[in-house]
Amino acid sequence: MHIFVIIGLFATWSMAFPLGKWLLQYSSPIFLTGIRMAFAGCLLVGWLFLRRKLPKNLSSRSFVALALLSICSIYLTNILEFWGLIRLSAAKTCFFYSLSPMIAAVLSYIHFKEKISKVKILGILIGMCGFVPALLEKSSFEDAFGSFLYFSWPELAIAAAAFFSVYGWILLRIVVKNDEISPYFANGFSMLFGGILALITSYFVDTWNPIPLTMSMITPFTLVLLTLTFLSNILCYNLYGILLKRYTATLLSFFGLFSPLFASIHEWVIFGTAPSVYILCSTAIVISGLSLYYREELKQGYIPQAKASDTV
Repeated sequence: MHIFVIIGLFATWSMAFPLGKWLLQYSSPIFLTGIRMAFAGCLLVGWLFLRRKLPKNLSSRSFVALALLSICSIYLTNILEFWGLIRLSAAKTCFFYSLSPMIAAVLSYIHFKEKISKVKILGILIGMCGFVPALLEKSSFEDAFGSFLYFSWPELAIAAAAFFSVYGWILLRIVVKNDEISPYFANGFSMLFGGILALITSYFVDTWNPIPLTMSMITPFTLVLLTLTFLSNILCYNLYGILLKRYTATLLSFFGLFSPLFASIHEWVIFGTAPSVYILCSTAIVISGLSLYYREELKQGYIPQAKASDTV
């Protein structure tokens, strides 16, 4: 059934946070974004080229949409995420992506005129209350960078990454549904274009000697990078794009709320870091609040009823 595919998607995707945190011990956030995305983009676009699946005529409107997708979903999202991930736990970083359904609700209202009822507003408010326990947990790394109001700058960076990520998925949904471009090409193009932008930025910002990477760790770094690229960029990005043809970005973002639970388990296995009680408590509150939102989506007919025999 589709629901198990969606849950499996986020269980796999949540591995990107502890794997990314390990890679950041030996590379800068901008260079890691560039090399990972450019490599994944080359694989996807190259695969489509060999199968003669590249679009023959790409309109200027589609190109602009794909360029915006590259900047939002790839370039800004990943650089901000990796910068914050250095200073936050993998589970907390993943949890801050729980902002996604709230952001998706507003953007879906703007772009697709999806109604926000009183029940949806109540669900969002309960979900926002769930961030209180998570904000109580502060690390010395966060405090070292100061804060704005009660939010540390690493937390704000992850919140901004969540915004650009959701806006990127909104753009992807528009491109896939309206411009008749396959999600494979949209993802491949955006990864390649966004990765090249990140590498250019890294060249001017990072110290290349010869590259911004600990050379003694290049072999294990490459192996972990390949694993991360396959799981996140090749498998999860494209499966997400396929699911967007059937489900709303808000619904998929709701199921993404389970990611912090999976990320906590993955981080425990990789780094030996025990799951945070604050994060688990916050996740439970957010899920309970946004479950109201999910049920309202069903009533309003934005979520299609899947048959038992449906498969992806």
